[in-house]
Amino acid sequence: MRTGKWRRLIAPGLTALVVFCILMALGFWQLQRLQWKQGIIASIRAAQEAAPVPLPANPTPFEKVQIAGSWIPGKAALYGDEVHDTPGGPVEGADLIMALRRPNGEVVLTDLGWVPQTTPRAIDNLQPNAVGYLHAPMTEDFFTGTDDPAHHLFYTLDPQKIGVGLGLDNIAPFMLIALGPMPPPGSPLPQPAQDLPTPANNHYEYALTWFGFAGVLVFQFIFFARKRLLAS
Repeated sequence: MRTGKWRRLIAPGLTALVVFCILMALGFWQLQRLQWKQGIIASIRAAQEAAPVPLPANPTPFEKVQIAGSWIPGKAALYGDEVHDTPGGPVEGADLIMALRRPNGEVVLTDLGWVPQTTPRAIDNLQPNAVGYLHAPMTEDFFTGTDDPAHHLFYTLDPQKIGVGLGLDNIAPFMLIALGPMPPPGSPLPQPAQDLPTPANNHYEYALTWFGFAGVLVFQFIFFARKRLLAS
């Protein structure tokens, strides 16, 4: 009779063991991902401190680059809309996008940062080169606003679509997000990005979660087995 009770635990025990192994494997996989992500973040921090490199043939998203060229006069668009707090109170604005033509004729659309504009106006006397990082094209989804190419207002960071709206061709297949110092408070100049984009690193918490589930499974199975063995 006692042997029969133990036999009743074989199937659920094997099932619990398989699930336990899966949970532990997921936890160790997240620890491997943690080390991989830490390597990426270390590379980003090194690039952040280093001088920008000339635009390479195969650029990566986590690299600070410098692009030589000249700004195309009168070509400007706005991306998104956001209200910023200023010394004079909340001000509506958006990211200003201008076009930089490289010596080879390719046009790089550049997000110069937030400006207090609701109608796009190009800025004169910009430096002929641009420093920043590259951003892959975005695609429109259910949550994005509706683009207004006729007025050069966009809610999707798609260089081809924005370039066509500005009447340009030979558009680079990426956006340049400008990096630079912040202008003085209240200035009409763009507020560029201050840092290279750093991906989130939550893999340690994910690993603890999977290991925690494995621990809970062990205690739950002990409770289950004890209850079954004591049952008449």
